[in-house]
Amino acid sequence: MVFENKPQLGLGIYTPSEIAQILRLPYYKVNRWIDKYWDGELGHEFERRYSWTTENSKAVSFHTLVEFYVMMQLADAGVKTRKVLEAHKELSQIFNTKFPFALKEVLDGINTDGKRIFFSGNGATINLDGTKQFNLEFIRVFFKKLDFDANHLASKLWPLGREKSILIDPSRKFGHPVMEMKNIYPETIFGHFKAGDPIEYISFVYELTEKEVRDAIDYMKAA
Repeated sequence: MVFENKPQLGLGIYTPSEIAQILRLPYYKVNRWIDKYWDGELGHEFERRYSWTTENSKAVSFHTLVEFYVMMQLADAGVKTRKVLEAHKELSQIFNTKFPFALKEVLDGINTDGKRIFFSGNGATINLDGTKQFNLEFIRVFFKKLDFDANHLASKLWPLGREKSILIDPSRKFGHPVMEMKNIYPETIFGHFKAGDPIEYISFVYELTEKEVRDAIDYMKAA
């Protein structure tokens, strides 16, 4: 069970502001959760921090980025943070991983009857009670945006869905969002668009399809 609390090739490097941008989450929530829970509660449990410092800012790995989405969905459903953390710890032990909410079996095993949330797998079931309706579809859609490695941990993310050409792959450009078939940053394309360059011109210069150019523009506008 290798911990990812230092920058390494293939793990991705994500600051709180980048996580907020990629996952469309409030920055203050992301920053607070890293400090209080990943480096606090969960870090204390495993006697290590989840984050490291890079260029005077906190940063975490790709797997922690993926876990943010799932745990925020649980929080939004009214599940008490204490219960979310307890589920994380229990699932970590069951599946022998520090990143259970980035694990295929866990994401695929989430079910709900509306208020109660169930994690099933490896012969165990964990129940969580929320105070609001839990929208399972958010998790199902997110699951479809992920690829998984041989250890069943999330390895790639298409933030706008697979039908769009924006890819987050920790093994490419330190996990920065890029165009799926090329190592071109979407903000580079968006910079040309904001400067008034026609989509046809941008497509020609960067050897992209017009759809890929529009995907980059859509991603940056959403961010």
